[in-house]
Amino acid sequence: MGVEPGRQLEGGCHCGAVRYVLGWPESVNAIPARRCGCSFCTRFNGTWTSHPDARLGIRVDPQHPMSVYRFGTGTASMLFCGRCGIVVFATCKLDGRTRAVVNVNTLDEGQGLELDVSDSCFDDEMLEQRMERRAANWIGHVSFREFEPQE
Repeated sequence: MGVEPGRQLEGGCHCGAVRYVLGWPESVNAIPARRCGCSFCTRFNGTWTSHPDARLGIRVDPQHPMSVYRFGTGTASMLFCGRCGIVVFATCKLDGRTRAVVNVNTLDEGQGLELDVSDSCFDDEMLEQRMERRAANWIGHVSFREFEPQE
């Protein structure tokens, strides 16, 4: 899925139509998990992680394409599985490339993960600050592809 060596974390939606590999930097032990306090994320316990040196490879079943929802400033896309409805990622286009955060609630269990959970609120953030924060902190290497046909 185009993910560099490092700690390989796997996850996906509930039904399996969306799967991903998150290449996490080896030097980072605890995975930061920001529990978002916005009105959207509080409804499903949206808790996000990212690292600018991480790499994210995403596979989507073409029979169940992802759905997109934008709200607020309209600068980020919330990506849902088109089959089971789980919010898996949020993405944003910056400087011509896609950046992302991953919902830690979609990481597969049994990977020995240590999460460093904190609360976050960006309601008072100006648009320019928001985009600068995303450019500095969100996953900067994101690739999408469809599932390979089964033989």
